[in-house]
Amino acid sequence: MHGDNGTRTTGTTRRAVLAAALAGGAALALPAPGARAASTLVGGGFESGLTGWSGYGTTGAAFTEAGGRSGGLRLSHWASSAYQVETYQYLTGLTDGTYTLTAWVRSSGGQNAAYIALKSGSAEQRTDLPPTPNGAWLRLVTSVRVTGGACTVRLVSDAHAGEWANFDDVTFTPGSTGLTVKGGDVSTLAKNEAHGATYRYADGASGDALAILGSAGMNYARLKVWVNPADGYNGKAKVLATAKRAKARGMKLLVDFHYSDSWADPGKQNKPAAWATHGYSQLTKDVYDHTYDVLNALKAQGTTADMVQIGNELNGGMLWPEGSTDDWDRLAGLLKSGAQAAKAVSSGTRVALHLAEGGDSAGTRWWFDQAISRGVPFDVIALSYYGYWHGPLSGLQANLDDVAARYRRPVLVAETAYAHTLANGDDLENNVARADQLAAGYPATPAGQAANLRDVMNVVEAVPGGRGLGVVYWEPAWTAVDGSGWDPGDPSSGNAWENQALFAYDRRLLPAARWFGHR
Repeated sequence: MHGDNGTRTTGTTRRAVLAAALAGGAALALPAPGARAASTLVGGGFESGLTGWSGYGTTGAAFTEAGGRSGGLRLSHWASSAYQVETYQYLTGLTDGTYTLTAWVRSSGGQNAAYIALKSGSAEQRTDLPPTPNGAWLRLVTSVRVTGGACTVRLVSDAHAGEWANFDDVTFTPGSTGLTVKGGDVSTLAKNEAHGATYRYADGASGDALAILGSAGMNYARLKVWVNPADGYNGKAKVLATAKRAKARGMKLLVDFHYSDSWADPGKQNKPAAWATHGYSQLTKDVYDHTYDVLNALKAQGTTADMVQIGNELNGGMLWPEGSTDDWDRLAGLLKSGAQAAKAVSSGTRVALHLAEGGDSAGTRWWFDQAISRGVPFDVIALSYYGYWHGPLSGLQANLDDVAARYRRPVLVAETAYAHTLANGDDLENNVARADQLAAGYPATPAGQAANLRDVMNVVEAVPGGRGLGVVYWEPAWTAVDGSGWDPGDPSSGNAWENQALFAYDRRLLPAARWFGHR
């Protein structure tokens, strides 16, 4: 069964639907409109075989077989030798406008190309198939502006021997897709620059990191805020300065409050030193005052925050012990205080609540059920997703789909990153340093990094109802330079993330950054 274990099932149906099909290995071209032109997509579930579909290329490599996502059959692309094949429908009589192709897919990965696409006139939009080594189905979407009343739906594979792709439940409907937020967390940029970091465009020309990332399509800057960090970086003054730079580049601003003097995450939510002796009542005031102070200063300098995180990776709560999830009533009070401060500064600023472990559907649902039941106000559900820690893309998709529908809020992947190399750029071992730590199907190469970001963005874009808000890449500009260590109290502490930046060790922009401009 192609897509399960690579072996053949009985009852396989093959239909070569073009008499002039090219021999295996011939280059694919856009198929000419065929006799099967229709005004609606038919046979998207493949329960009647390839009825309604035409083929091009090595058409024997496209067939229906048992094992559909729903129903009995699916479309498979597979051959025992290298092949290029396209399964398509040419639709005419359409009302001009934007249309969306949705398909459930699985893939071995490794192909030269494997994608779904819509083409109308000279305009074409494609979405690549992610590798799915766990055999799970993923929903993908792509949309195009139809002109002249005609559009071609394309399911394409250009593959090596034995590589496969599965397709099922294909639909073509009016509407558009896309991501609003295509961001980067540039919190460490100012510190990096102060210690000598430089940045280059892909062609080698020197430039400002924000200008380089912006030219690639990055439209949001995420900045974390610490209360009183030892080195001053990520404190109020530095955040104001970087926010001004980002807004001057036309970017929007996502402010990430940690409510700590250093890193806050699921393993640590330490109070700032200045609040260390404060009890719950005082902490609620601290949260309000600190949030209001920073956001009001941003507004005063003309860089009002577009979105605000009240806390960072709050799986276990914040400001421990008072704000632990062991006492949800108090945690809810702290979250309400921060949200109220943000809205008091600017009612248009969206409030996000942020958890780690984007593949953990049960944990995410439990946490937000607790928040909702206590009336915590928020506009956006934000999740961190690192494929090497948080499981396959199918888990991320299931979680995003569930919470977007359950809470009727947009969802944001507020942190993601992937390695472009396993080589180390400084003396501190990297968080991802070995091949056995990588996500299946994504090598630690520039191409592997680019594919990983592309596929995370594809999954977010496919959230139903247009609720997939976007993706923020974590620290694209935190390259390895002496002095810009992770510990604000120890400049020599080093960087465990430089092999996941979007700038290579020669300081050039990596190919992954181009995906900011593709959605």
